[in-house]
Amino acid sequence: MAFIDSTVVNVALPAIQASFHATVVDLQWVVESYGVFLAALILVGGSFGDRFGRRLIFIVGVLIFALASGACGLASSVDQLIIARSIQGVGAALLVPGSLAIISMSFDEKSRGQAIGTWSGFTAITTAVGPVLGGWLVEHASWRWVFFLNLPIAAAVVAISVWRIPESRSTRAGHVDWLGAILATAGLGSLVVGFVESPDLGWRSPLVFGSLILGVGCLIAFLFLEARVVAPTLPLVMFKSRSFSGANLLTLLLYAAIGIFFFLFPFNLIQVQGYSTTATGAAVLPMILLMFFLSRWSGGLVARYGSRGPLMIGPLIVALGFVLFAVPSVGGSYWRDFFPAIIVLGFGMAVTVAPLTTVVMNSVTEEQVGTASGINNAVSRVASVLAIAVLGIVMVKAFGSRLNYSLAHIFLPPGVLRELQANETKLAGLQIPSGLSPSLQAAISRSVRESFVFGFRVVMSICAGLSAGSTAAAWSVIPKDSGHPKLRATASLPGVPQRADKL
Repeated sequence: MAFIDSTVVNVALPAIQASFHATVVDLQWVVESYGVFLAALILVGGSFGDRFGRRLIFIVGVLIFALASGACGLASSVDQLIIARSIQGVGAALLVPGSLAIISMSFDEKSRGQAIGTWSGFTAITTAVGPVLGGWLVEHASWRWVFFLNLPIAAAVVAISVWRIPESRSTRAGHVDWLGAILATAGLGSLVVGFVESPDLGWRSPLVFGSLILGVGCLIAFLFLEARVVAPTLPLVMFKSRSFSGANLLTLLLYAAIGIFFFLFPFNLIQVQGYSTTATGAAVLPMILLMFFLSRWSGGLVARYGSRGPLMIGPLIVALGFVLFAVPSVGGSYWRDFFPAIIVLGFGMAVTVAPLTTVVMNSVTEEQVGTASGINNAVSRVASVLAIAVLGIVMVKAFGSRLNYSLAHIFLPPGVLRELQANETKLAGLQIPSGLSPSLQAAISRSVRESFVFGFRVVMSICAGLSAGSTAAAWSVIPKDSGHPKLRATASLPGVPQRADKL
């Protein structure tokens, strides 16, 4: 459920936009409302499982996720969908940490590796199949079935959990950091409100300015609290390790680029290039399969060379992939224009992920590996949430600027021009005013699509810069011997679950 939902919703966004006549700000909230609660509460969800029972919290998370999925499918407005997605994020924060924790407690050390390998294989399969299945459902049924699909799966999960999964909890579980969870959620949520609403309301709006100030204040208070509380949600002492800090800085930059890419790419293919939703879901399939099949090979790179080298080379390859995505214009061929970029991007991520996970795992003690993995997972999700909020502004501004320039060369009635400018936040989903001549409608449509491509190129260039920044982080912060096999962990198995979970 969680892995299908994390990839399939982006494919459904253009259909959701058409159904509710939504702006890109509305669509950002459809994604961000889920991401904010998942990113802010995922560490708390793991603490809940340790304290109250891993199976219990896992089942509660599945039930919340399922009920919220039903509410998403029944939503009659984009506001209702956003609220339901927020609740879905809470459910995901409870169920996602529980799956690996249950597996770890259910198998001994000899068989645990095989069990995690099986888990990672199934998550990779669902991550790959999800967009294709979701695209098919959107094309042949409705975007609502993307959410209704979770209901029978949830029923089966709950039944199997009650029937086959033993309950377990930690004997050393401490107090739940309630105040930390509240501050983290309020801080991250307020920042997202400020950034997402700024294109519509302007930076001088009390809501925008106030939200940004509140967000920064809450996050500063969160850091002060975590430094003093007995059982912190985010143990800051772990960041004293250069390897751990460097790996998370690399994660922040790299997954910010990946997050905004997966948000915008379906709009490019569906609304600009004219792809079906099924074809759009299948378009990124080579990237996911490449990462899956090369994960064990990239683990071998760690065993031979350590992690620092691959963590410098991998993000550079990813940066090249983003540069290639900035090349195609309107009407390009998938195999000539997009497929090479997808292959390069997938290869770069395959080189990066296993070494990145190995550095995270090797930079802490045995007792801290679960917390370290959870923090790195949360950082990747926070990166995506902030990237969609911040770079979404860049996309809207670049699109609007290019569209105004293009429309200035087309003779339009003043009322039509004002209507188009007032709906710039719909991006390529902007509807052409009726009553115009076919030639004028075609000229406006061409300007809209070309303006989207211009904005997409700007954002892809920034993504390439973020990926190159990841290389700089690896070079400057991560020690040369990080991830070397003599330290402790093996690379191949930890890398795959992390990769699947972040996608």
